[in-house]
Amino acid sequence: MNDDGSEQTQEMDQYLREDRMPHIWCPGCGIGSVLHCFLSALVKTDIDADKVCVVSGIGCTGRAAGYVHLDSFHTTHGRAIPFATGLKLANPELQVVVFSGDGDLVAIGGNHLIHAARRNIDMTIICVNNFNYGMTGGQLGPTTPLDARTATSPSGNYERPFNIPYLAAASGATYVARWTSMHVRRLEQTINEALLKRGFKFIEVIAPCPTVYGRMNRQPTGMDQMRYYQENSVIQHGADPKDVDIDLNGKIIVGKFIDIDLPTYSDLQLRVEQKAFGPEESKGEAVKKKAATAASKSK
Repeated sequence: MNDDGSEQTQEMDQYLREDRMPHIWCPGCGIGSVLHCFLSALVKTDIDADKVCVVSGIGCTGRAAGYVHLDSFHTTHGRAIPFATGLKLANPELQVVVFSGDGDLVAIGGNHLIHAARRNIDMTIICVNNFNYGMTGGQLGPTTPLDARTATSPSGNYERPFNIPYLAAASGATYVARWTSMHVRRLEQTINEALLKRGFKFIEVIAPCPTVYGRMNRQPTGMDQMRYYQENSVIQHGADPKDVDIDLNGKIIVGKFIDIDLPTYSDLQLRVEQKAFGPEESKGEAVKKKAATAASKSK
């Protein structure tokens, strides 16, 4: 790679659909930075791009699936993880990445999130958290911090938000991390690590939404929010996820919190099937043989 990074940039460009540009994201939005980190990490893994599939849901972040020159799927609201699960189980060789927002993954998609983590489905989740429903006008969401102002909480939020890393870890995720979109190198390294690891990997990325959330909270530009991240982020690798709540009057704890190895859903499925049908067969192969035998007898 050249000193200015031009060679890597050219490699990343092949993964972008230039015909879809310009993108819809506002000036100062952090989603583009997160997408850049993902593509940069992907280039460095040397994973076969033909085996990578990006799945996203509804919302600003969900548009990422349409901008990448990879097999991708822009699903219905909240259903990115179920679609991704189907892809992975139907073709275990795929590298499945869910790239979506907090409103899509944690609100309407919340049940899918906890059960995919519980099952340890082998996929990588990149959750861009901008604390509100940005595309639809900046409404209160399940991750909006206490006292933060939104279009539907103009005097301040009084609902306790989810601590997403704790939710993912408590549900069974084997890899849990959080960064802000300011921590581009660390985020890229984390995504790289997650792509090369088996199991349910969850990465929360706190990102600016200056147009809606920022204006409501005295941070009207992307630089204002990035400065806030710089001044208030504290790296604590190995921190207990239950202690990483986000408080507007406190510090944002970032880092890698969980990194363990457990059998994946597919590992356990294969173990049960081989026990039931023999070490050389899977359930699918056994069913096919049974169907073929039944068909021959009926002739």
